Amino acid sequence: MKGLTSYSRFAGCGAKLGPGVLDKALCGLSQRKFPGLLADFSRSEDAGVLRLDDERALVHTVDFFPPIVDDPFTFGRIAAANALSDIYAMGGSPSTAVCLVGFPVETLDMEILVKMMEGGLSALDDADCPLVGGHSIDDTEPKLGYAITGIVHPAKVWLNNAIKGGERIILTKPIGTGLITTAAKSGKASEEALAAACHGMSTLNRGACEILRDFPVSACTDVTGFGLLGHACEMASGSLCNIRIDSSAVPLLPSVRDCALMKTIPGGTKRNMSFRLKFITGEKTTDQDLMNILFDPQTSGGLLAAVRAGEAETALAALRHAGVPAAIIGETVPGTGLIELC
Repeated sequence: MKGLTSYSRFAGCGAKLGPGVLDKALCGLSQRKFPGLLADFSRSEDAGVLRLDDERALVHTVDFFPPIVDDPFTFGRIAAANALSDIYAMGGSPSTAVCLVGFPVETLDMEILVKMMEGGLSALDDADCPLVGGHSIDDTEPKLGYAITGIVHPAKVWLNNAIKGGERIILTKPIGTGLITTAAKSGKASEEALAAACHGMSTLNRGACEILRDFPVSACTDVTGFGLLGHACEMASGSLCNIRIDSSAVPLLPSVRDCALMKTIPGGTKRNMSFRLKFITGEKTTDQDLMNILFDPQTSGGLLAAVRAGEAETALAALRHAGVPAAIIGETVPGTGLIELC
């Protein structure tokens, strides 16, 4: 039987088909004002936020995608971890999950779907988030994801484009999942690299979120389909600051540079570049292989957080002490909402 990823045209391309797809559909559309709505689709946030009362706000998100790895349990866990990540990126705690499934019932054994669900449940259990239901359809390719509801204090919501001056940028996971899973599909990725990528994608951002709540985080997002630079551009957008990123400080998964040299580049990388390259300075002094890494579409990537400079090192130490492979990769400087690569 062929592997799960052989069903997917987009395997290895990250969780999103490309920037701006839904934005284009919603462009020019609006909805009436809702009291208490703190974040919606108009601001490219990771999740919607609705104030319930002075102490609670509802956080809601959804994400689903085709397989990026062949093992169904691992795919299920990654799909759940990826969906949960949007809640953590808003500073929230997940409360409930609803599953979304597309499955080719005529060509794949039902045991594969059972394993996918087992993997998803293992991640939800780690998040203390109960699965309360779901919906499935007979589809030509497998797809799996979750709609997650969470809770956050209304005054402690992390928006993704609220950076300030004098901050450091912390990334909590190494990048390169898109390159590695794409290489794996053609048998070019090492076992070590694929295992490291699967471990990173399967790991929840819960620990990183809970630690960062103790520090002055002005803005946060999770690094997924738009790649590190694409999501950094979202953080800087509309700001009076630039984000200066030290490309040598960005943590990489094993063999990512080898995958870049082999040109096993996900399709989403070029789309990310075409959409965001105009907001980046210093790219002409950066080699193309490194740019492919920095724009590599991630699945279930780490948190990208802006923390006050005076407390960033303490936050980094706390993260690393908890086993989170975080790094300070940049800083905010006066500017016009651009990314400076150095």
